[in-house]
Amino acid sequence: MSRKNLRPLQHRYLAESPESEAWGVAVTAGGRQSCAAGAPYPPRGHPADHAFSWEKGRVLPACQVVFITQGRGRFESRATGLRTVEAGTALVLLPQVWHRYAPDPETGWEEHWIELRGAVVEALGQRGVLDPRHAVVPVERPLELASLFDGIWSRLAGDTAVACDPERGALGLQVLAMLAGAAGPHAAGARPMALLVGRAERLLADAVESAPAMPELARQLGVAYSYFRREFKRHTGLSPHRYLNQMRLEKACRLLGSTEEPIKSIAERLGFSSPFHFSAAFKQRYGAAPEHWRRRAVER
Repeated sequence: MSRKNLRPLQHRYLAESPESEAWGVAVTAGGRQSCAAGAPYPPRGHPADHAFSWEKGRVLPACQVVFITQGRGRFESRATGLRTVEAGTALVLLPQVWHRYAPDPETGWEEHWIELRGAVVEALGQRGVLDPRHAVVPVERPLELASLFDGIWSRLAGDTAVACDPERGALGLQVLAMLAGAAGPHAAGARPMALLVGRAERLLADAVESAPAMPELARQLGVAYSYFRREFKRHTGLSPHRYLNQMRLEKACRLLGSTEEPIKSIAERLGFSSPFHFSAAFKQRYGAAPEHWRRRAVER
């Protein structure tokens, strides 16, 4: 990293706005900087509550994502142990998780970072989509991720930047989606099975009214049913049968709200054994029997 290409420390911190709660996600801070080889890290200039040292590490109250675009360094947390960080790596730092990181003194590095808050971010952590064990993420599409960070910074650094910016929050959520996909069950090491599950999802979507039995679907895909069922649930969060049942109920909603087709006919069309079983499943999912749901939809 040549000194003439060093990026000066740039950062912006905004208050969390109550207006952002409706959107569920907000980017409340961000920045970018270059750290020269042999220079102290982190550089001076950050507020005291965002500064830290390698010796002590830190714990954050919010989620941060740090994207290393040049150089190399190291990262450590209790969940990951000590890890090497190369250019093209992102660090997903979750709230209340001790960690520390620093560039290699021989190379320095360039970093871009954002801070995210909100109910959506919290839910992703609670559901394990964001996992402290997967804090170090090799980025498969670094140019695309860099473009997202640039878009966030342009909306954060200007004089017109405001605390509640749904578009900035949407860009931040896109960053999380990209990195969660690269680190979770759809990561490169699991891609063959992820592609197979994706194919199964498309087959079920195309055949909601005439889907094959699940063991037959697994046979068509060329895998054992027990393995298919386990991997399908790991990737989607639902067993194949529950996934199909959910799709059928969603189609039932569309039919109830846009047609006058009798409920008995809808139940038969979607493969329910009887109108009673259809009504029970629908009520469990949507909190109202099909006829009541349709009546409310018409009244609205």
